[in-house]
Amino acid sequence: MSFVATNAASSGIKLDRKVIKQLGKRSDRPGLIWLVQWVAMLVSTGYLLHLSLGTWWVIPAMFAYATVLVVPAYSVSHETAHGTAFRTRWLNELVFYISSLIYLEEPYHRRYSHTSHHTYTYHVGKDGQIPFALPMCFSDWLRDMTNTSYYGYYAKLLIKNALGRFSNMTLQYTPEGELPKLKWGARLFLLIYTGLAALVIAGYMWPLICFVIPRIIGGPVMSYFTILQHAELAENSPSIVDSTRSVRTTWLARFLYMNMNNHLEHHLYPQVPFYSLPALNEAIEDQIPEPDPGLWRTNLEVLSVVVRRSLGKNTKTASIRQAPHMITNGSYTRLAERTMQ
Repeated sequence: MSFVATNAASSGIKLDRKVIKQLGKRSDRPGLIWLVQWVAMLVSTGYLLHLSLGTWWVIPAMFAYATVLVVPAYSVSHETAHGTAFRTRWLNELVFYISSLIYLEEPYHRRYSHTSHHTYTYHVGKDGQIPFALPMCFSDWLRDMTNTSYYGYYAKLLIKNALGRFSNMTLQYTPEGELPKLKWGARLFLLIYTGLAALVIAGYMWPLICFVIPRIIGGPVMSYFTILQHAELAENSPSIVDSTRSVRTTWLARFLYMNMNNHLEHHLYPQVPFYSLPALNEAIEDQIPEPDPGLWRTNLEVLSVVVRRSLGKNTKTASIRQAPHMITNGSYTRLAERTMQ
């Protein structure tokens, strides 16, 4: 099979170079404003969590804190992996490391695996970030939404990378000269996580309350956002339009997700920073499909499809985009296994 790097050119999308240059301008200011707002939300929800300890209010307080901790950690880790969150390099890398520590993926691996995801979006055997089998059935959906497959994958990956036993997929998308960075980065992350575990064993509960439990609770919330990026769309297509979805959503979700609801636009022009994605959408909206209708509705549609697929029923969606070959009426053929395993 021949592979074509996936981008705007491979997708037939055209945009004036001057507009691309303008939209791609980087600045520290929008990223710093977002960062201050995120920290303020963390402090606020963390304080509410502290006040609620020992009461039933701890349940909603923990859920709020976990959401504010995990979803933006994923989002800013992703944005800094691209190097577009901040113009200042050291600031971008510092936030990249801290957010990746919360997200639970060593940053060098995150950057190179994500590069493969953009270069060969949903190309089987090339994209290192396919999180579920294609097409997705209910068991795949459940593993992804609960984050159980994610935790297992990254735990094994961290240990293997720390030992220098890199998988074939890792060797495929990582430049050979960068492999020592993956190894030492994995060792550093293992040391930090081991230290947090030792504190809990020694009787200090703050790592459990502030990080471990929120990370477990916030994982499914993060998946609520990310599962929609490519679910039910086409693999092995040079066109981002075929493989990637944008979704309408609320201002709060856009903040937490750093405008990655404009995911199709992001894949077409990954050099455009998060704060310019709404303007990018306006610039190319006549060349791309309408966004799918909201996070809740789109998630419910995907869930309906995977349940019906697992039951051997018709899988045509009612209101979201879907690759034609994902529509079946009975048995289906497994096209590919997930690469994140």
